[in-house]
Amino acid sequence: MLKKLVLALVVVAMTASFAFAQKTIVIAHDATWPPMEFVDANKNIVGYSVDYCDAIAKELGLTVEHKSVAWDGIFAGLVGRKYDMISSSVSITPERQKKFDFSDPYFEVTQAVILPKDATSASLADLKGKTLGGQIGTTGVFMAKRAEGINTKEYDEIGFAIEALNTNRIDGVICDDAIAADYVLRNPKYAGKFKLAFIVKSDKPEYYGFVVKKGNKELLDLLNKGIKAVKAKGIEAELRKKWIGQ
Repeated sequence: MLKKLVLALVVVAMTASFAFAQKTIVIAHDATWPPMEFVDANKNIVGYSVDYCDAIAKELGLTVEHKSVAWDGIFAGLVGRKYDMISSSVSITPERQKKFDFSDPYFEVTQAVILPKDATSASLADLKGKTLGGQIGTTGVFMAKRAEGINTKEYDEIGFAIEALNTNRIDGVICDDAIAADYVLRNPKYAGKFKLAFIVKSDKPEYYGFVVKKGNKELLDLLNKGIKAVKAKGIEAELRKKWIGQ
């Protein structure tokens, strides 16, 4: 009886993997978040998370399609079955886990504040009475709202917040550290204008995870298997060097 049960479970697992191998897994990205996911000069969706998904697909023999979706509707689209998963630098939070299932973490992140090059502030406490911009519904904005005395301004895209800082409409921008570093260090438009002023300290680590519909265990198990393979084979380290520079 036990042997039959084990065999049945193996067959179910193989059937699930085969089913996904026979279809294209559609992945949604808010492609406005360099270097994690963004649109390049050739109109292709590229970045660390995009390459990570492709690496997982290669390891598991899957076919994937990358789709650009605005952040403000990306979760609703997953609920509405417009795509199979989200890969969009989504931080794993207890609130989000109530509504969606997350893969194992694939990237650790901290929140960083971008300020004009000559600014002297070194903490959120130094920014009381000032206005910080960020992308709507992101952990950076949530953190700024919890800080005492700071005004927040939310934008549909992080690039809009950066441009608002560039034109002196806000005093700073808060976002994930890899994104902050990309705008400050690699974007020629803002060269010499900004600095990554400080990292906001948190008592809990923050991680990105891939998002699937609640209860989609088959896809979740495949993603976790793929993440383990990408880490174990050193592919993750290669992607970090390519996109993050470390």
